[in-house]
Amino acid sequence: MLSLGWFSTGRGEGSRGLLQSALDSLYNGQLNARILFVFCNRDPGEHSGSDKFMDLARNYGLPLITFSSRRFQHERGAPDIAAVRQEYHEEVMQYLKSYTPDLCVLAGYGLIMSPEMCQRYTVLNLHPALPGGPVGTWKQVIWKLIEARASRHGVLVHLATEELDLGPPVTYTSFPIRGEGFDVAWQRAGELSAKSQRDQEDEKLELFHRIRQEGMRRERPLLMETLRAFASGRLRVTDRQVIDTHGRPIAGLCLDDEVEKALAKGTYGTAQQSW
Repeated sequence: MLSLGWFSTGRGEGSRGLLQSALDSLYNGQLNARILFVFCNRDPGEHSGSDKFMDLARNYGLPLITFSSRRFQHERGAPDIAAVRQEYHEEVMQYLKSYTPDLCVLAGYGLIMSPEMCQRYTVLNLHPALPGGPVGTWKQVIWKLIEARASRHGVLVHLATEELDLGPPVTYTSFPIRGEGFDVAWQRAGELSAKSQRDQEDEKLELFHRIRQEGMRRERPLLMETLRAFASGRLRVTDRQVIDTHGRPIAGLCLDDEVEKALAKGTYGTAQQSW
């Protein structure tokens, strides 16, 4: 049985939705796994969204570990968490020393993991781009796609490493951002100058909104199908390499069929934007 460590800041419905989807998959037999612990970098009472996330974990009887990164930063007088990231995660590892998960999942976790954490654990992270695609926040990625007048977009699960968003691809799914539902939005965006586009609030630009929505719809099923691939032995990680069922290193497993089937059936519910 696959054992998981779950990391989240838990601020919004998206974070709760990812955990709920994993729990649903566990309890209905779709995913042969168990969640060893849930880690949240907020303290109870620090944020209403995080409190709801913690309540969800507690209601399912999951071991919940909370350790506020914000409080840690303030206590040390650091200008931001980046200045004490390594020190913070050293203490996190002390909290987790009794657990040995096969995989750790970053699901709405608002921090960049320290190099030591990435080396100690096999960590999966969602990134809103295709392998070899743009890096940065999801907003930065979408603007890069628009500026490049790209024809396809996707979502990637990769191994978290010291190089932000550049770890080895594990799985991915792709979809067109041209054709029905997009061409008119591209035409309208093309009528605006780059400055005019950026002066708008991102989500008010129709093209930006459509690209974001289609990517979000696929994040939850991609992550769940990735975990299923590990639990079934279809994938594994050896020496920081992603290995397929035949023991061959691969540069990411395409899960388009699985993701689209899950979307058609509504298997993992509806995506939410807020993490």
